[in-house]
Formats: sequence, C-alpha cells, structure tokens
Amino acid sequence: MASELRFFRRLLPLLLLMWIPPLTQSCIPSYKLNGSAINYDIYKTIYISEFPIRAALVYPPLQQTFENKLLDGITRQTRLQTVSTPNADLEMTGEITGYSLSPQAVGTDAYATQTRLTITVRVKYTDHRNEANSVDQSFSAYRDFPASEMLTDVQDQLCEEISAELTDLIFNATLGNW
Repeated sequence: MASELRFFRRLLPLLLLMWIPPLTQSCIPSYKLNGSAINYDIYKTIYISEFPIRAALVYPPLQQTFENKLLDGITRQTRLQTVSTPNADLEMTGEITGYSLSPQAVGTDAYATQTRLTITVRVKYTDHRNEANSVDQSFSAYRDFPASEMLTDVQDQLCEEISAELTDLIFNATLGNW
C-alpha cells in the first residue's frame, strides 16, 4: 500500500501537467471589451450626419458637444471609417429633440432644492447591408444639480456628461448590438 501511494504521488504531478493544458486551451473565453459586434469584413464605413437642435429650449454649444462625443465614441470603439457622404455601409442621422429643466426635490420652504437637466436625441440608424439591424429611436439622459447653482455655471459640464451617456446608449442600441 505504501509503495502504491508513493507511485501515485509521483504520477499525480505528471498527470496534472498532461491534463491541464488541453483543458485550458479548449475553454478560453472570448470577450470584446468595447461591446462592438461588427463584422469588419462586411462593414467598413459609417456616415454620421449633423444633429441639429429642434428642442424648444436651445443651448447652441450642445450640438457640437454631442456630435463630438458621438463621433469620438464610435471611432474609439470601432474600426469603421467615417465618411462624409451618406453612401456608407452604416448611416446615423438624427436631431436633438429635447433640452429641458424640471424641479426634482422640494425643500421645507416649498422651493426646489434640485433641478434636472434632460436631453433627448432622436437617432435614425440605417444598416444598408442588413435592414433588420436598423433603428429609429429616441434616447434620453439627465443630470440633477442643486437648485442653488445657476444653470449657466454648470451647463457645460452637465452637457458633457449627458452627451457621454447618450453616446453609450446609442452605441449599445446600434453598433453594440446588445
């Protein structure tokens, strides 16, 4: 019994060395860190139009801020080449349809203590290679800020943050193919 145990102890490391490599090679998970599900053999180009502001309340720098965030997000997370004409494999058009302020929290004196800035963007995403992947949808995001602060003091920062969130939402619904 003792000799069998010694033999098994010597054989065990050798068996483990032979058994572990095939096991780890066959079970390697594959992840796409950017969430993109694009077949680059089929899709090579994307056209992104301007997103004009069609909201009742207009903050002119918002259009450029949003467009820059959207373009940066797509070029950072994909290998698609952006083109300046709509005859691309993928096309993204739209407009900023909402820019609104609303009181959120009310203090004991019946005045608002928090204000919410909400931005809504309508996006029409067209997949010219597979129409089933096309999307026509509105996306909204918001940020709250203390009512004691002036909107003009926090507006640029809030628009940056909201535009970044909207870009993520749009990417996940279109190119991310979640």
